[in-house]
Amino acid sequence: MISIYNERLSAVRHQLAQWEADSLLIGSPANRRWLSGFTGSTGWLLITFDRALLATDSRYWEQAQQQAPEFELFQVTDGMADSWSSLFDTGGVKHLVVEGSHLAVQQYDTIRQKSAVEPLPREHTIEPLRRRKSAAEIDSIRNAAAIADEAMASVPKMIRLGMTELELAWELEKHMRELGAEAVAFPIIVAAGPNSALPHHRPGEGRLASGDAVVIDLGARLNGYHSDLTRTFYLGSEPGERFREVYETVAQAQETALNELHASLTGAEADVLSRDVIVAAGYGEHFGHSLGHGVGLEVHEAPRLSQRAPDEVIGADSVVTVEPGIYLTDWGGVRIEDLVLVTANGVELLSQSPKQPYLPL
Repeated sequence: MISIYNERLSAVRHQLAQWEADSLLIGSPANRRWLSGFTGSTGWLLITFDRALLATDSRYWEQAQQQAPEFELFQVTDGMADSWSSLFDTGGVKHLVVEGSHLAVQQYDTIRQKSAVEPLPREHTIEPLRRRKSAAEIDSIRNAAAIADEAMASVPKMIRLGMTELELAWELEKHMRELGAEAVAFPIIVAAGPNSALPHHRPGEGRLASGDAVVIDLGARLNGYHSDLTRTFYLGSEPGERFREVYETVAQAQETALNELHASLTGAEADVLSRDVIVAAGYGEHFGHSLGHGVGLEVHEAPRLSQRAPDEVIGADSVVTVEPGIYLTDWGGVRIEDLVLVTANGVELLSQSPKQPYLPL
């Protein structure tokens, strides 16, 4: 049986032929893990038409052999800066593609100085191959989403007036770890009152008060894969007319996107699905981010559901967020986010968290 990593190596070699190159150097952690299975924090993959090398130092030799059996181990003993020439000689490298979006300028310069190879940067190397998720990847994301769902379900029992944003964020993080998460997917967002108008607010010492809108954005990491989920709550028994209007507009915008999203749309076409609803309601200037983004080994990856992606077709078997929002300075904001698997005909919801915004504390 051909392993998933051999299938991925075959796909990379097909790309090499299209690029008219003979080798590819990979150093970014997500690309490295996807292509080899190696999870160490330091290592470089060199792929040619007939070789697959994993270069790392003695801290990771045993781990590399266990996790990446499809790769030959290239043992780095004197530091990577002094090993480029030997590595490229081993691989017979002449025309080397490197990760233009990940390789640091200093690393690029070192490769040029320490070897006879002229690196050829490409903005995207294997990221397009990672967009389409395998069944195993989808299972990991689905399980990470279930942890996020269960953590969000605990909010009504966990939240209390007077607690700080930081305290609630910490309780949610602990709960996800207790549920089996390796880690949080990203620093949890708890944004209360006017802070909820800041899409990427970092929790602080602000205390939750009756009448606040509270945006909670969290995710779990499991087997290296991430989830992403946002719900907005109103603390109090009688939400005002503005909260109702803003929340219902965002909910309608998200429902429209969930009903009409499918694999053959471009990222820009997907973004418009929700944006048109929000613009029609008079809040267009208060929806400043894109509709969503891909999720996998990275919490933000391709495809983009964005006005900046007019030519990017989403594609089947990609996992994306659908997260419209409205943010009003000095008042607050509302965001509702679900994680979905995109299919040829629509989407499958991976997020199952209820959308019940009212918490009569």
